[in-house]
Amino acid sequence: MEPHSSSPTLPSLADLVAALRDELIETRRDIHAHPETSRHEVRTTELVAARLEKEGIAVQELPRSGLLAEVGDLSPSAPVVALRADLDALPVDDETPDPWRSTVGGVAHACGHDVHTAALLGAGLALHERHLASPLPGRVRLVFQPAEEVMPGGAVDLVALGVLDRVHSIFAVHCDPSLDVGQVGLREGAITAASDSVTVRLRGRGGHTSRPHLTQDLTYALAKVVTDVPAALSRRLDPRAGASLVWGSVHAGSAKNVIPSLGEAAGTLRLLDIRAWDQAQRIVDEVVRAVVAPYGVTAEIEHLRGVPPVVNAPEAARHLATAAASVVGPAGVVGTEQSLGGEDFSWYLESVPGAMARLGTRTPGGPTYDLHQGNLRVDDGAVAIGAQLLAQVALDALAALAPNASLETPERDGNS
Repeated sequence: MEPHSSSPTLPSLADLVAALRDELIETRRDIHAHPETSRHEVRTTELVAARLEKEGIAVQELPRSGLLAEVGDLSPSAPVVALRADLDALPVDDETPDPWRSTVGGVAHACGHDVHTAALLGAGLALHERHLASPLPGRVRLVFQPAEEVMPGGAVDLVALGVLDRVHSIFAVHCDPSLDVGQVGLREGAITAASDSVTVRLRGRGGHTSRPHLTQDLTYALAKVVTDVPAALSRRLDPRAGASLVWGSVHAGSAKNVIPSLGEAAGTLRLLDIRAWDQAQRIVDEVVRAVVAPYGVTAEIEHLRGVPPVVNAPEAARHLATAAASVVGPAGVVGTEQSLGGEDFSWYLESVPGAMARLGTRTPGGPTYDLHQGNLRVDDGAVAIGAQLLAQVALDALAALAPNASLETPERDGNS
């Protein structure tokens, strides 16, 4: 809980975020209309940096794109809690009818990173105002990360740059269009899956479809890879690991009467268990080679390890639960299942404890959308809720590190 003070004028986070609500919605819409793909988030970085600097908050822009900023007690001995948002959009067409739909062909914020960015900006501004009214019991590092949607993700680069130096814990939110706005999904332990990229390229002797016996029938061999490799993995990996190899791209040949000499299947491998993830690359390689061996083709396997599962640390998850209950009310805090989706926030959690919450974005009674689809729409109310949740959990985590701090609060901040 927030520390206490006798000051009756100390502004609540709810009031501070409420004052920013319209601006944050407009910022989110601006970012949505001008999406940028991974490692090209230059305009988004500049927009966020300019708004923070307007309030006198020092900004450190990162190589190419992304930025860091800190609010609160900047003394060397102050405890540090980090909040993270991702900046990048996806290479898909925006199919929404909204006036703020993407103005960039083939690029759209179809995963809600525009919401994450605006929410973290709002959290930083609110915490800064709070600090000016009464000093925070520590420092909050704002991490605006590029390149979450690619492998390896931007989190790997930021960890190498030292973004976690002196950080005690780190928190984030992720849009969830299966939850109503005003709901927050929480879970201790693993909340996402490990995710890898797998590409199998086959080469063999091609020829005419009338004489397959004189070829190595690469198309048939590729079809066996597509169907048999996922099936075999279910017998080579612990079934409790929930391994799921799904192909998103399969290509071989261009003429119906020609057996090609080159073919490729590319997809993602997702696992719920990190121990199985450590075994997966070796086993996939073995299975692919065994499947294609009868056909005489050669296989080149590109297995790019992507991200481990996001594993919410118990104490950090409890901080999120307490903060969420104060922001949306106890009824708005719901349990959530582990997802097969991957998230490079996991790399931060390899170094420091932290947690991620699912932020409801569905308009109550409205349709349920899916992430990574061009028709994704979010309820504007999610932006302020995300901002207040991030600000509140940072304040709670700092208070736990400095239990004798003399900050407010006569009562917990309520729902904005």
